[in-house]
Amino acid sequence: MVINTNIQAQAAASTLAASSSMLARSLSRLSSGSKITSPADDAAGLAVASRLDAQVQRLAAAKSNVGNAVSFTQTQDGYLKKIAKALERMSELSILAQDVTKGDDDRALYQTEFAQLQSYIENTADKDFNGVSLFDGATLSVTIDSEGNTFDMDGIDLGATAYDVAIANTTGIATTTAAVAALESIKTAINTLAADRATIGAYQSRLNFTSEQLQINKENLMAASSVIQDVDVAEESTQYARYNILVQSGTAMLAQANAMPQSALRLLQ
Repeated sequence: MVINTNIQAQAAASTLAASSSMLARSLSRLSSGSKITSPADDAAGLAVASRLDAQVQRLAAAKSNVGNAVSFTQTQDGYLKKIAKALERMSELSILAQDVTKGDDDRALYQTEFAQLQSYIENTADKDFNGVSLFDGATLSVTIDSEGNTFDMDGIDLGATAYDVAIANTTGIATTTAAVAALESIKTAINTLAADRATIGAYQSRLNFTSEQLQINKENLMAASSVIQDVDVAEESTQYARYNILVQSGTAMLAQANAMPQSALRLLQ
C-alpha cells in the first residue's frame, strides 16, 4: 500500500478523460448534424466530401446556365411566332394585290400595311436578351455539365438571305408584277422561319433533358456526400447516452480511487 502514487486513480482518470472526449465529440456531432466536426474525424472522407460538394455547386451553376439558355430560346420563339403572323399577313396582302379587279389606288392601300409589317420585322431583328442579340446569327455555346463541357446552338439570323429578300429587298406590292415577286420571296421566308422554329424547338428539348439530368446528378452527389458527412441522429444519440453514463460512472470511480489511500491512515494510528 502506497500513498505517493495512486495507480487506480490514474487509471480511472485516464478512462474518464477518454470518455469525456468521446462525449464531447458526440455532443458536437449532434449539435452540428455532421459526423466530421474536425479533419481528424475522417481525413479521407472530408477530402472526398469536399470534392463532392464542389461538384454539386458546379452542377447547380450549370443547371442555372441551361435554364437561362431555355429562356433565351423561348424568347426567340416568342418573337418568331409574331413574325410568322406578319409573314402570313404579308403573303395574304400579296395575293390580294394580284386581284385584277383592283386598281393601283387599292394596291397602294395594301402596300401601306405591307410596308409597316416589313418595318416591324426589321425592328425585331435588333432585339436582344440581357444584352445578347437574339437574331444576329451568332453561335452560342451552352455549358451542360460540371466539367464545363458545352454544346453549340446555331443562331437565328433575321438578316439571312431568305428573310432579307422578304423584308428589306422586296419592292412591295404596289403593282401586280411586284406582288407576284413579293409572294415568292415571302413563301421562301416562311419556309426558313418554319425551319428556324423547328431548330429552336429541338434545342429546347435537349436543354430540358439536360436540365433534368443535371438535377438527377446533383441529387445523387448530395446523397453520396450526405453518407460521408451527415450524422445518423438515432445512432449518435445512443452513443451519446453511452458516453454520458461512462463519464458519470468514471467520475464516481475516480472519487472512490482517490479515497483508497486514506485506508493507509489506519495503519498509522
